[in-house]
Amino acid sequence: MSIPQGLAQFIKVNVTLENGEPVFIYTDASGTECQGDVTVTQAGTVTYLLNDQTDKGLKFTGLGFITPFDGVIDAVTISSDGKLIQLVDLDRTPGTTKFQFVLTNTINTLMLLSPDPQIINRGQE
Repeated sequence: MSIPQGLAQFIKVNVTLENGEPVFIYTDASGTECQGDVTVTQAGTVTYLLNDQTDKGLKFTGLGFITPFDGVIDAVTISSDGKLIQLVDLDRTPGTTKFQFVLTNTINTLMLLSPDPQIINRGQE
């Protein structure tokens, strides 16, 4: 999925349970299932919206990056209710960065990690 600047698009992070195990399914703004990856061709913000269907009180608490110093993502913000994460990407550094969502729950003090979507910077086209 490509996100042009100024376009208000979200990727939903749908979390369900199958046999007690969390399953992450990403959907785009039209509700179509996707990988959760985003290709950026100009500066903008990528927003992930949590859709917790587990009844476990999931909330975003952060992102874990494999390469946090590569300059692909410039900043991350999390809403106070833990339902939105926004990644600010000024698209100055070409490359790919992978990350995992870090979530808390209301059942115990353990944290949940998501599969790793990625942001791909292609540079100005």
